[in-house]
Amino acid sequence: MTPADEPPSTPWLHGALVPFRTPLFVELWVASLTSNFGTMFQTVGAAWLMTTLARSADLVAFVQAATALPIMVLSVPAGAIADIWDRRALMLIAQIGMLLAGALLTLLAYRAALTPWSLLGFTFLLGCGSALYGPAWQSSVGEQVPVAQVPAAIALNSLGYNIARTVGPAIGGAIVAMGGVAVTFLCNTLSYCALIVVLARWRRPSVPATLPPESIGAAIGAGLRYARLSPSIRMVLVRSSLFAFLSSALWATLPLVARDLLAGGALTYGFLLGAFGGGAVIAALAITSLRRRYSADLIVTAASAVFGVATIVIALSRWSALSALVIVAAGAAWVLSFSTFNVTTQISSPRWVVGRTLAFYQTAAFGGMAGGSWLWGEYAEYGTLRASLLTAGLLLVASLALARRWPLHHAGAVDLGPLRSLPEDPGRPGIDPEAGPIVISIEYRVAAEDVADFVHAAYALGRTRRRDGARRWSLMQDLDEPGRFIERYQAVTWLDHLRQWQRATQADQGVRETVLRLHQGPEPPRVRHLLGRAPEEPGPAGETRTPPGLTGR
Repeated sequence: MTPADEPPSTPWLHGALVPFRTPLFVELWVASLTSNFGTMFQTVGAAWLMTTLARSADLVAFVQAATALPIMVLSVPAGAIADIWDRRALMLIAQIGMLLAGALLTLLAYRAALTPWSLLGFTFLLGCGSALYGPAWQSSVGEQVPVAQVPAAIALNSLGYNIARTVGPAIGGAIVAMGGVAVTFLCNTLSYCALIVVLARWRRPSVPATLPPESIGAAIGAGLRYARLSPSIRMVLVRSSLFAFLSSALWATLPLVARDLLAGGALTYGFLLGAFGGGAVIAALAITSLRRRYSADLIVTAASAVFGVATIVIALSRWSALSALVIVAAGAAWVLSFSTFNVTTQISSPRWVVGRTLAFYQTAAFGGMAGGSWLWGEYAEYGTLRASLLTAGLLLVASLALARRWPLHHAGAVDLGPLRSLPEDPGRPGIDPEAGPIVISIEYRVAAEDVADFVHAAYALGRTRRRDGARRWSLMQDLDEPGRFIERYQAVTWLDHLRQWQRATQADQGVRETVLRLHQGPEPPRVRHLLGRAPEEPGPAGETRTPPGLTGR
């Protein structure tokens, strides 16, 4: 898949809207838009209610932290569950849970029974629902539209969120001013209903599993291993956490900007959020065209510079019009950055692990956001709000120097489809799936003049094997026969070895073919599968107890 999935002559707007040809995507998009409006009402109501319940800047900033913290903590197990369980069912559970939490929050708000800490508690619960929902929702985009349309679909989902961000805060501010925060909480609660109905009606295609699912712990471990050994994912995690940490200064203290720097009220805050969302909408519509023309690294680097300059200007501004104008640019930069991080993560991950890599990305981004919200809120409380924003803005501009050290890798042209299905192995019908450890050794014959190239290619192949689950990988050269090499690695069980086999992608085929091409001899490399065996143990009645192994001996 390449950034230019549409023909070059296709108008940019047509290319951006092509996922709307899919009815399921339209239904989910409209329902999500409704839910996003409710979320914006909730955000405005909770943030403004906190300014009336507590005057301290740190508690106001904690509202944003309470939203981001559960996403940071729970996204990884949620991503693992999304990859090994029914994503639709997981999304339904999350939405119903948020509906119940929102209903109780609304009731307490109507009775004026909320305290600063109970408000933070409910905000945290709603954040937990978002954490459970997010990886399943984002990783299901590839099931809603053709693979080539995934980047455009991600941009449209971002567009829907930011349409709500543009109009929703202004409406939310008006609702707070005229009806009180309890009404905004009620609107958010009702907004979950549309998405619950659409998800309940969605008949998600069922793909028969050829292997039993992993445990959550094993799935998390496999995802961590893949992210650690994938350069594209590693760079996304580094860059997104840094950007989120520094940019959260403006996002977390925006209610204080409206109240203290601009001497405004709830309507001013809603106006600023609307301006932020307006810039985000512009960016969401333009990002498909920008991705065709510029690299992901250049887009993120430029967006970081724009957001940093905007933060500095807002810190110094005393005029609402100027602040709103600059915050439009900040909103565009925000969406360009995070949408690019999201797309890069998805197109750099095969389907078997995409929920987990998206969860790691969310953890990095929201972890940076949660930590940044707390730190910049404390800075504003014990220093000044203006100093907090100036420092964050200057650091964002300075962070451009790190872009050369940690560039985002282009993964758009990589085919991450499965290389092959589960191998048929009639020679091992009786092996216990839990038998292990399994040692795989592969013997190669290499000409003297090809040794350097072979070693280089073999280590590249070893990285892909370790990324997919191989352990203790090594390459050894025979001292008596220098042209003889043995590649060796382990799997914990036979079932783990089969999972590793299934995870190989088309993108891995090139390095495999290079290794095989450098092998000399009339026969292909000799592959051996060895089963580790322990001594037989005496049973309770004197019989011998054989460890798991070949059950059909």
